[in-house]
Amino acid sequence: MREAVLDKLAKLGLDQAAATLDSRAEEAARKEWAYTDFLENLLEDEVQARRARFRETRTRLAGFPFIKQLDDFRFDQQPGVDKKQVLELATLSFLARKDNVILLGPPGVGKSHLSVALGLKAIEAQSTVYFITLDRLVADLMRSHLARNLERRMAVYIRPALLIIDEVGYLPLDRQAANLLFQVISRRYERASTIVTSNKSYGEWGDFLGDSALAAATLDRLLHHSVTLNIRGDSYRLREKRKAGILAPPATLKGVAGA
Repeated sequence: MREAVLDKLAKLGLDQAAATLDSRAEEAARKEWAYTDFLENLLEDEVQARRARFRETRTRLAGFPFIKQLDDFRFDQQPGVDKKQVLELATLSFLARKDNVILLGPPGVGKSHLSVALGLKAIEAQSTVYFITLDRLVADLMRSHLARNLERRMAVYIRPALLIIDEVGYLPLDRQAANLLFQVISRRYERASTIVTSNKSYGEWGDFLGDSALAAATLDRLLHHSVTLNIRGDSYRLREKRKAGILAPPATLKGVAGA
């Protein structure tokens, strides 16, 4: 009988249920479970295993530069972060509304960490996520444009439920690259959520995009349904160097304004 059950589980592709069949049967006998309780626990093993495989696969395909959870974020060392607002974002209500999230602040204050942590939360909720820096995104799309397969490649950035574009504004863009960014933002507008991290205030977007009209059009679509999280404070990396005595403490700390 056991072999027949294992054979049927294998044919159905229920590998985890097959792996835990004996231990669950022993547990059922010991605890005097009803047949339905035994079956429910056996199938729950399969469900949990499939969820774990889903998370592992989606996390690998998301392209995160590192894996960091919200629990890893030191709110106590970064008082410029609105913890209440971050925890609200972690409920993923913005994802359900297809709203965008913009994280503004100087380098090293935790923008990328928070974006990855929110991305991992989205994967746990079984959403598709893709992470990429802006320079890699525009370089990829420009290559695709030259190879005459821009539309097919653009789908990679339009399709995910959550697209994370990191390091927006660190390097200026030429007209073509700025237009490609506009296309991505415009085509995701009200269809899917985008998280953007940037060290530039909104008033500076015209400078690094090289066109104030294009910057206004991009921001119009990005900000219409959005949440902005301004992070003011010192860089984690610089703080560690100061603790080690490598750098002198700054006279003042300057954040990035978001408007």
